[in-house]
Formats: sequence, structure tokens, C-alpha cells
Amino acid sequence: MAVTKVIRGARIVTMDPQRRELSGSVVIEGNLITAVGDEPELPDRVTVIDGRGCVLTPGLVNTHHHLYQWLTRGHAVDQDLFNWLVALYPVWKGVDPDMVYTAAVASLAQLAQTGCTSTTDHHYVFPKGQSGDILGSEITAAAAVGMRFHPTRGSMDLGRSDGGLPPDEIVQSTDEILEASDKAIAEWHDPSPASMLRIGLAPCSPFSASADLMRESAVLARERGVRLHTHLAETAAEVEFCKTHLGGSPLEYVADLGWTGPDVWFAHAVHLDDDAIDMMAETGTSIAHCPTSNARLGAGIARVRDLLHAGVHVGLGVDGAASNEGTSMVEELRHALLFARARDGADAMTARQALELGTIGGAAVLGRSSELGSIEPGKLADLALWRIDGLAHSGIDDPVVALVMGAPPLVERLIVDGRVIVEEGNVVTADAEKAAKVVLTAQRVLGQRTG
Repeated sequence: MAVTKVIRGARIVTMDPQRRELSGSVVIEGNLITAVGDEPELPDRVTVIDGRGCVLTPGLVNTHHHLYQWLTRGHAVDQDLFNWLVALYPVWKGVDPDMVYTAAVASLAQLAQTGCTSTTDHHYVFPKGQSGDILGSEITAAAAVGMRFHPTRGSMDLGRSDGGLPPDEIVQSTDEILEASDKAIAEWHDPSPASMLRIGLAPCSPFSASADLMRESAVLARERGVRLHTHLAETAAEVEFCKTHLGGSPLEYVADLGWTGPDVWFAHAVHLDDDAIDMMAETGTSIAHCPTSNARLGAGIARVRDLLHAGVHVGLGVDGAASNEGTSMVEELRHALLFARARDGADAMTARQALELGTIGGAAVLGRSSELGSIEPGKLADLALWRIDGLAHSGIDDPVVALVMGAPPLVERLIVDGRVIVEEGNVVTADAEKAAKVVLTAQRVLGQRTG
């Protein structure tokens, strides 16, 4: 029988429909939240978590990532997206399943320490001649860390010889991709309530995926009931490329291939015009906003205020660690707020709106707002407890402002599916020090392999 857990003494920021902020307790039985606020009579077997000096929020939801990129942090740090890709593709072609597992454990541990309870991943690098299951490696890593996981089977079928950007050594044929995508869904996808693992399909971008691959992936995803994801409108250069070579804006191009709807979410979407935002809202298509990565690569600042005003679901993403070396979900809250204000003024976003993006907004993007993203009875027990009574936050009376606008804290306690995976800032399901050492070894091997 599962032990009941009670979190007492924290300020509770529920993110429920009324956006209540409460004092009191949160009761967890098994993997479900059963009471919020007033504490009911409890059984004798209870684990009490002291939340004094802390703020309790829903766990943060990361809607865009590339876990394997942990192996190439700090590369091409002064390049734009195009030149960054040119520099890194020759390195990435050397990855293997063991390296992907190593990188995934490190990335997921860092996400956990920064308050993330659910994450996606977009893995699209499958080097020719590699044996083993690269996608399965990161799925195994997520299970080991204890993270709720929404990986997407990425793909590229346009190599340099066909006018694409990636080397031919890391692209596959359309038929190979569709067969592997169908196999991944059959082997890994769990559509049941409270699922810890759901698969999506994710051709990489208009630069590296053909129209046939985009179209057929959408057909397959809908036949199998999974979600669709890709990069879109990340840079101004992509917009010009699509208009010149593909007959319209990035969104017009993919919309003609079946890529709009409530089962679709795009990463970045920095360069959308008014018509594109209206189409996103009308079709229920969602966005993964990646403020840190977009700034790091000089891509620009997404029109988040306009997207939200139009009714588009927007979540946050850290993106890969090769374009966001910090890989901190709590830092994305702060950057989302600051960059929105830098673009559209001091009233563009509040601290609570930033927290919404990272919690209930991300849950909506992944189609799981009925289960995740808020602290309510009946929802899954994915929770982040943040300590804000130290020097870094002293004197900030508002706990949400302290969390979002103060120095980004490590999470005090992280609970995923009712299970504690972080205590006092330390991941208890993985050895972080060992992960760091193994990453260094994998990096050396990768460097030797690719020159």
C-alpha cells in the first residue's frame, strides 16, 4: 500500500482555474493529489514534508529539448543557427546509443534540479551504420531518473546531396523513417491515463525534411493517435528560404502538408506574422517558446504576448544544451518574462503569467492539462517545492515574484508521479557526480571519433 505524503507549511500556488494561492497542506496518495488547503483526517502511515520557507508549484513542463546535445555544450558559442549547425552536425554524426544514454541522464538530472517533472525530447540524429536503439537509450535514461517523458522520434531525409543542410551520414530515407517511427510508437507509446511515456513524431525542419516526409509523418501520427512536433520559423533566414523555395511562409508551407491542429506543436516560432498567429489560434496549434536558446543564437524574441492574446497555447522549452548550456527550466520562467518585456514593454508579462507558461501552459501544449500543470485534487502528483527563505530571495514578499524574478533557485524537493526524485537540491535517483565524469569520457570519445 502506498504511503500517504503531506506537504505542510508552504505557500501553495495552485495554477488551478481560479489561480488560487493558499496556505495549508497538499496531500498525496499514491501518484495522485487528493487534498489541497485543508488537511483531511489521515492514516497513521504518513510521510510529512516540511514546506516552511518554501513555495509549492506544479512541476515545470519542458516542451522542447535535445538531450543528446549535452555532449557538445560550449561549442560554436558565437554563431547564428545556420553556422552553429554547420559546426555541430559533423560532431553529432559520431553519437551512439551509449553516448545518448549518458547525455540523457546528465540532461534529465539537470532538468530535475531546476524543477522539471515532465519533459519532451526531439531526437533526429540517427547516424548510418549505428547498431542499437538510440531512442530507446534516452527512454531508459528517463525511466532511471524518474522523469515523465514525451520523446519524439525525429527524422531527416534531406542531406547535403539533396540540397539539405545535414551531412548525408545522418539522414535516412523516407521509407526507413516511417518504418522506424511506426515501430517506436508500437514499442514505447503508452496512451493510458497517468502515462509516464508518450511518443510523438518530429521531422526536424523545412531545411532537412522533405515535403513527402512531413506529409506522411502527419498521416502516420494521426493513424496511430500521437502528436506532431517540428522546428518552425526560428530565424528570419528560414522565413525567406520558405518564401523563396517553398512557396510561402513557414506556417503556410507546413499547413499545406497537414501540420496544423491541436495535435501539433512547433518549437521557437519566433518569426510569425499576424496571419500566422491567427491561423495558429484558429487551428489550435501550439508553441514551445525557447527564450534562452533564441537569445543565445541571436534568432530573436517570439511574439508571446500576441500569441497568448490570440488564444494560442504556449509552453516553455530549454532547447538542447548545445544552445542553452544552463538547461534550467526555472531560468526559462525568468527569461520568458524579461525578454517579453524587452520586446513589448513592462506590461507584456507578469511573474504569474511566466509561471503559467512553465506549468499549465506546457501541459496544454502536450495535451495533458487534465492531468498535469496545476495543483488540484485528482491531478497527478508532479510537484516542485522551492526554498525562498535564504539570502537570494530575502525581502521579496511575493513568493511568485521571488521565484520568477529573483535568483533562479534549485528545487528543494521534486515529486514526480508521487515519487520524490530530488531532495534538498540533489537528485536521489541518479548519481550526478558520476554522470558528470561519464559525460567527460563520452565527450573525449566523440571528439576522437569525429576529429
